[in-house]
Amino acid sequence: MNPVVLQSELGDSSVPVRHGKVRDVYDFGDRLLFVATDRISAFDYVLPTGIPGKGEVLTRISQFWFDRLDVPNHFLSTDVSSLPLPDRTNLAALQGRSMVVRRTDVVPVECVVRGYLSGSGWAEYQKSGTVCGVQLPDGLKESSKLPEPIFTPATKAEEGHDENISFERMSELIGHDLSQRLRELSLKVYQQGVEYARSRGIIVADTKFEFGQIDGELILIDEVMTPDSSRFWPQDQYREGGSQLSFDKQFVRDWLLSSGWDRNSAPPSLPDDVVARTAEKYIEAFEKLTGTKF
Repeated sequence: MNPVVLQSELGDSSVPVRHGKVRDVYDFGDRLLFVATDRISAFDYVLPTGIPGKGEVLTRISQFWFDRLDVPNHFLSTDVSSLPLPDRTNLAALQGRSMVVRRTDVVPVECVVRGYLSGSGWAEYQKSGTVCGVQLPDGLKESSKLPEPIFTPATKAEEGHDENISFERMSELIGHDLSQRLRELSLKVYQQGVEYARSRGIIVADTKFEFGQIDGELILIDEVMTPDSSRFWPQDQYREGGSQLSFDKQFVRDWLLSSGWDRNSAPPSLPDDVVARTAEKYIEAFEKLTGTKF
């Protein structure tokens, strides 16, 4: 496996770049270069330790979904040499973790779809019986399957935590018609993904989509149904009434909670065994979902 990449670079470039929690986005005018690093975040902090292969897993899973889902998307190619890259760019360091995509006018709202009651949704339900203002039936348990998937938007945050908002608040921010279109499209795409993942033995408990627009057409962008943007649960081990095993950063969260870290200061480095087990989970998710070896 290739060395861990915590930050990408394009030689002595003056290409504008934006660094997210995981992705570095380079601006080439009508096209963008998305580079998925091996950074990992937890509890709203980017950790100092990377997960080997993680960026490649996220890129290849997103490409898999872009090819499979029946929805317009921004993906163009994984051939980074199609861009006017600066001299001395290390192409080998970009291979496998990069996507060339179309530029869109990004919609500033996260489109979250939940099919099961977990995470912040479960916490809110226990207090009020709702999730993001959506009233749910009484008597649900942690990890219960919902009667039907629900759309629960959130504000986008470059740093820190995305904030859950109601559909009404989303409509105030971006307009009712666009909000309605996004809700319908998000539920449609989620259902497509859920049905396929189920055939591979994976429950997609919830997921987060991002959309942009090109000439008024909604375009699926960023990453799609990866272990970073979704809760993947093994179907054969699902049990209603508690937390579930997952194909993501479960080992990282568990270790951080037991480490004595106060979650208000710089996070500690991860031990080798936690890094290795987390890398295995990401790769397992890719192989189980796509049916191909990593």
